[in-house]
Amino acid sequence: MSVSESSLLCKTLRRHYLSLPQGQKCQVTYVWIDGSGEGLRNKTRTLEQEPKRLEDIPEWNFDGSSTSQAEGSNSDMFLIPICMFRDPFTLDPNKLILCEVLKYNRKPAETNHRYRCNQVMEEVKEQHPWFGMEQEYTLLGMDGYPYGWPKNGFPGPQGPYYCGVGADRAYGRDIVECHYKACLYAGIRICGTNAEVMPSQWEFQVGPCEGIEMGDHLWMARFLLHRVCEDFGVVASLDPKPMKGNWNGAGCHTNFSTEAMRAEGGLSHIEKAIDKLSAKHQEHIRVYDPHGGLDNKRRLTGQHETSSIEGFSAGVANRGASIRIPRQVGQDKCGYFEDRRPSANCDPYAVIGAITRTCILLEAENEEES
Repeated sequence: MSVSESSLLCKTLRRHYLSLPQGQKCQVTYVWIDGSGEGLRNKTRTLEQEPKRLEDIPEWNFDGSSTSQAEGSNSDMFLIPICMFRDPFTLDPNKLILCEVLKYNRKPAETNHRYRCNQVMEEVKEQHPWFGMEQEYTLLGMDGYPYGWPKNGFPGPQGPYYCGVGADRAYGRDIVECHYKACLYAGIRICGTNAEVMPSQWEFQVGPCEGIEMGDHLWMARFLLHRVCEDFGVVASLDPKPMKGNWNGAGCHTNFSTEAMRAEGGLSHIEKAIDKLSAKHQEHIRVYDPHGGLDNKRRLTGQHETSSIEGFSAGVANRGASIRIPRQVGQDKCGYFEDRRPSANCDPYAVIGAITRTCILLEAENEEES
């Protein structure tokens, strides 16, 4: 069976129970990143009334030994609320709460990259760093095979699927449109979506976001994607190379600019940032996927609209480069650049933190030394 059993349960009955009044009480679902650095976990509690501010959400805890984040003998981990969204599944007044994870000693868990990223963003906030991230993903059946692909073969070669329309070109659009609406309802800064080059592969974009907000909104958008797919009985995979062979992989292209880059003559600041990124290529590769570059090694081959993982490159309108300067930016002499190296399963906090350190803090450190 290509869809999950739970997705076949009667949704009419579900709607009846979800429509029941709940008085003044509010359901609050805490969401956090688990010990894999890729997976998301969640659990729900009742508050006596709807929270109006993040400060109205109490800290909570969970069993870290069941999420690969602690030993059983000392397993309690702290959930620290950091961002609040409307809940598109149980509806107003209920909330989704993205949380940081702290260990028993109140220090960040190993996969809590937000903590350090936020420190970096506080240091550079006067530069007003903007980000936009393009999250690619692949829809899979419960058998692990791309959703909608022939069971005993392959679909036609790549070409007609990118931004395609029609039953023979777009697989799973219902999921994409439901996820888009869920993000809008929740208050996520989703700005677009499209079918990707490989059939059953899609992309949504989040941004522009300033500073730490980029990671907060992308992680919650991922949570909504997994929850919507759960309702439909399929799986959203962030594997950067889900199918071997002549098929595109999946990335999380990251667009970046500072106030200086967006201003008149900003292209010179973009070029300086690219020079700094070139010198730190291998360092960035190590943080652009959760496994130190091993996932991206399968994807960044120099083929299928990627650069080679072994070298750094940049160019205007070049989708085979590490860094792409959009053609319009080249014409306007200001704007932003796109880092095409991050993998689909990257931690956005790690990515935007690395870009910011290299492009802004490194520049400041060099100026101090000179």
